[in-house]
Amino acid sequence: MVHCIPLEPEFSAGQSAEKAVWEQLRLSLPDDAVLAHSVAVRHGAVEHEIDLLVLWPGVGLAAIEVKGGLVGVENGAWYQSDARGRHPMKDPMAQVQSASHAFKKWIAEQTGTALNSRFAHIVCLPYTEVPASWAKADLPRDLLLDQKDLKHSAHSVRRAIQEQGGGYSALAPAFADRISRHLAADFAPEHLQTSEALENEDLQEHLTTRQAILLGATRSLPRVRFIGGAGSGKTWMAVEKAKQLAKDNERVGLFCYNKGLGHYLKKQVGAWRQNKPIHVGEFHEYARSLGVPDGTGQDYFDVQMPRLLRELALELPEAEKLDAIIVDEAQDFAPEWWEALLACTKDPLQGKIYAFMDVRQNVYRRWNGENPGASFGPAAPLVPIHVDDNLRNTRRIARTFKNLAGDQVKPRGGQGMPVRFVSCSTEDAVELASDCVDPLIEEGWANNQIALLTTNRRHPIHQEHYDLNTIDSAYWPAFHANEEEFYGHVLGFKGLERSVVVLCVNGFKDMSRAVEQLYVGLSRARSLLVVVGDKELIDEACGTELHAALASATPWTP
Repeated sequence: MVHCIPLEPEFSAGQSAEKAVWEQLRLSLPDDAVLAHSVAVRHGAVEHEIDLLVLWPGVGLAAIEVKGGLVGVENGAWYQSDARGRHPMKDPMAQVQSASHAFKKWIAEQTGTALNSRFAHIVCLPYTEVPASWAKADLPRDLLLDQKDLKHSAHSVRRAIQEQGGGYSALAPAFADRISRHLAADFAPEHLQTSEALENEDLQEHLTTRQAILLGATRSLPRVRFIGGAGSGKTWMAVEKAKQLAKDNERVGLFCYNKGLGHYLKKQVGAWRQNKPIHVGEFHEYARSLGVPDGTGQDYFDVQMPRLLRELALELPEAEKLDAIIVDEAQDFAPEWWEALLACTKDPLQGKIYAFMDVRQNVYRRWNGENPGASFGPAAPLVPIHVDDNLRNTRRIARTFKNLAGDQVKPRGGQGMPVRFVSCSTEDAVELASDCVDPLIEEGWANNQIALLTTNRRHPIHQEHYDLNTIDSAYWPAFHANEEEFYGHVLGFKGLERSVVVLCVNGFKDMSRAVEQLYVGLSRARSLLVVVGDKELIDEACGTELHAALASATPWTP
């Protein structure tokens, strides 16, 4: 097939005539020919453009000026009739000649060789019929292709080049190839992956701000449950909602469960100059800040601590209570936590609640769908608002977990790079996942763009922070400072993201929660996802749906 530059041109609404001629030539020119669209040439301060340029090895070149609508000549002047009526237009032959002369000078400078091959300047009128006997002093009939001539477009172009083209010889195939390379102007960025990551992340920032429209549309609703899949901008919305309420001098609490997400929320709010929420971070931190003693054991944190907070709230002065509570990753909150928080508000039954959640990420199995505040009486329900756009992931990453996220999710990111899969035994997953980091850095990724997440036991570097008790003092601060590669667990990475994620599937403590963990892990990467593990284990966890998605992943040996 003829070589096209570009492969698939984007024709605007006003270029339908050019598109029609392009398609005719694309289908009729020989395989060794080159067809280029919209060749722009700058000659000094003057800019020129050739609508279509044909390079035909063994024959010559043709520059084609295309004019749509009904075209005619009256008293030596050209005019065009279209939906807007009849109006004068520039001499199309003069246009194509000027552009061709500029192109010849430019290509000679680029190649170091004068262009002496036969070169025809053609005017094409795809929607006009011109009498066969018509001619103009500067435009022989052979150089004008009308509606009928286009039916034999390649033959017409060849005849124009051979009989009317200026020049001394046919176009040599080697010279045609040199010209073609300059037309394509190909160059590969040194680090394609890094460049694409920056572009995708800029796109994400642009798309996320669209969620402000959704917040504005629901500002009159005091109790809302925003339901969205991974990457839908829920955390951005939660922070923005907190900013709006705090700006109105309301006492706001911005809550979450995970430490990593809590550190992120604090960093975001920390940049505000004034009107900050009363509390930002983990629910249990809030309880401690009000005087609830610390304790140990899951039962203490899930049941006893929220009970103590609710009892303490009975003595809390009205001025110190909250006007509104905002919870990010709200599916992580147990019913007792909700009731304890609402006890700290001025109006538990009707007060402002904004829950941002993804029921498919309910890895802790705490959310039971009840309306918070029911223990105080007939509480107003949370109005469900769905946020369906995936703004975080590239389309290729989003397709990998599509069956886990649901059909309603709409990927809005760029196409992105293929997902990679490193096949290995579960026992070797951590070692091989670690081996992925250095090759990724050699590809051009910065170390602080990379996160390695495990699904079962912690990575040794992650475990070391736990052993040294530096989770709060060094581990999470380093992540949010973007200082180095990050080693974490999928459960602690909910609500967070990085450009590159190496998902190490090193087993599951509870297979009944494996689907949710994989969903979280697969959805954390913005630009490149690398999955390391045993496909049989992944099949056991998620069935054939995820297996089919990973079947299209690129096998990789780091």
